[in-house]
Amino acid sequence: MTETRLNERAVIRISATDNSEDCREFLQGLVTQDMQAVQPGAPSWSALLTAQGKVLFDFFLWADGDDILIDCEKDHAEALARRLKLYRLRRKIGIEIDASLTVHWSREAEGKPADPRLSLLGYRWFDDSQKEESVDAAYKAHRLSLGVTEGQAELGSDKTLWLECNATELNGVSFTKGCYVGQENTARMNYRQKVNRRLVVVPLDQADEKRQRVAYPDLGLSIEHRRVDDITGFALPDWLKAALSAQPV
Repeated sequence: MTETRLNERAVIRISATDNSEDCREFLQGLVTQDMQAVQPGAPSWSALLTAQGKVLFDFFLWADGDDILIDCEKDHAEALARRLKLYRLRRKIGIEIDASLTVHWSREAEGKPADPRLSLLGYRWFDDSQKEESVDAAYKAHRLSLGVTEGQAELGSDKTLWLECNATELNGVSFTKGCYVGQENTARMNYRQKVNRRLVVVPLDQADEKRQRVAYPDLGLSIEHRRVDDITGFALPDWLKAALSAQPV
C-alpha cells in the first residue's frame, strides 16, 4: 500500500488505572460527543470547549477496549493532555501520549473506518508504522477542497464558537447527551437555529484579510471566519450550501 501516515497527528490514550474508574464517564462531562456512542472501529469527531462554547481543541475519539484513544494534532497533543489532566483531579485515570500508534489516512482504503464528518473525506485508522514518509499535504489539500476546516490554525483556540466551525453539519456534537463544558451556549445556538458566523474556505484571490485565520498560498486558499450574509461570491461545498439555505433568516 502507498504510504498513508499522517505525521502531523498524535494519539493520546485515556485509560483507567483502577477498576473503579470509567474512561467514558470521565470524558462524558468534558467533550461534545456522547461517549456512549463511541464504538470500536468508528471514530467520532469531537472537541473540548471553553465554558462559553468556544473550541480549544478538536480531535477524533476512538474506543480501544476500555480505553479511549484521542487522534489529535501532534503540535498540540501535550497541551491537550495537560488540559485533560486538570479535570482529572484525584481520579485514577491515565492520560498519556501513546507513541506506539500512528494515525493513517487514505481517500480509498477498503475495510478501514470512514471519516465521520463526510464520507468523501476518506478513511482513517491507527497502525504501528514508524515510517517517516507522510501524506499530510495530500490530506490537507483534499480536506480543504471539501470545505472542511480543523486544527488550531484554522479553528483558532478560544476564538470560535463550536457551531461556527460547522460542528452540527460535520457530526461533531451531540444534542441529546447531558451537560459538558460549553454545553449551555452550544445548545442555545442550536435551539435558536441561528449561527451568525461560519468558518469557510475561500479562494485566495477573493480573500478578506480582516476575516482571515490562515492562508495557504500553495493551495490558493484562505480560511476565514465570516458572517453568514458575507459568504457570497464563491462556490460552497454542497453540505454547507444546504446548511445555509436551511437556516432561518
